Amino acid sequence: MSKNTSKNNSKVVVGISGGVDSSVAALLLKQQGYDVEGIFMQNWRTEQDDPYCSLAQDLNDAKAVCKQLQIPFSTVNFSKQYWDRVFQHFLDEYSAGRTPNPDVICNKEIKFKAFLDYASQHDADYIATGHYVRKDKKNDEYCLLKGVDENKDQSYFLYRLNQEQLTYSLFPIGGLQKSEVRNIAKHAGFINYAKKDSTGICFIGERKFKQFLNEYLLAQPGDIVTTQNDVIGRHDGLMFYTLGQRKGLGIGGRKNAKLAPWYVVAKDIENNKLVVAQEHDYPLLLSKTLICKDQHWISGKEPILPLSCSAKVRYGKPDQKCVIVKKVNGDYHVEFEQQQWAVTPGQSVVFYQGDKCLGGSIIL
Repeated sequence: MSKNTSKNNSKVVVGISGGVDSSVAALLLKQQGYDVEGIFMQNWRTEQDDPYCSLAQDLNDAKAVCKQLQIPFSTVNFSKQYWDRVFQHFLDEYSAGRTPNPDVICNKEIKFKAFLDYASQHDADYIATGHYVRKDKKNDEYCLLKGVDENKDQSYFLYRLNQEQLTYSLFPIGGLQKSEVRNIAKHAGFINYAKKDSTGICFIGERKFKQFLNEYLLAQPGDIVTTQNDVIGRHDGLMFYTLGQRKGLGIGGRKNAKLAPWYVVAKDIENNKLVVAQEHDYPLLLSKTLICKDQHWISGKEPILPLSCSAKVRYGKPDQKCVIVKKVNGDYHVEFEQQQWAVTPGQSVVFYQGDKCLGGSIIL
């Protein structure tokens, strides 16, 4: 992929999702003088009457925006790559009783790999997305920075990007607030300026999760037990539950029980038991340490360890001060200053120094 530094001669392929963020990204790039093309990625095999997939509406919105911007528009199907690289991993993790984050893998394998490869083959100089992140270059190293809008910052989902991917990626809206993005879209006359943000599984949509998983994995129902191993109900399969979960347990209103909500505090994989307790801050849900593996550093180089920095153990939570230590087997031991709630195996812990995203690792 050639890196053309002249905007007037640089071709940028924008991943147009049909949402307001990618639409404004395309608009801003065109205003800056780039040669812009819109690409709609179809990454999930869907039936036309699928009530949970907004593909048709999203496609129509993407087409309308590109027509209004007078930029070329086309679609590309990455459904096979998505299944092989993202969805199979998603199923494997749930089968093992962990809670994966498919958006992290989707960004790494589809939006910034399959899409980047496609753009390169079509003589593009850059790809661009509507992510709320920024990039910078210091001492010949590209850095991934948090988006200016703290409530929309998506660096947590992009921590597995590498130097090559950052070199050829642009993030036009990372320096804007969401409200500014919507205002730009409204003034531009985009039909999607008020469109609701998508919140479902990456590319799959806002489906009924239990019903969806049942289509692909064999559920193994079992007992719901208290921390004293008293059986108080039945679960539909451990894969349907995650640590800290409160809703959907089906064990409310038990006689002689204190009127307090139940929380999932552990999964007993060996005995197929779901362990619950009636306390938000039950000791099993609190921890100051975690072990993680499969670490990735955006710089391409492991920092000098031990390292004092901050980290997130889930999206949307404030950074927490911690120290990273490397174990003999290569895994990382992370110790926090404060107790962390519901640290969940399979999720990512993402490391920061200020606004700079350093990288991350998978929680064991």
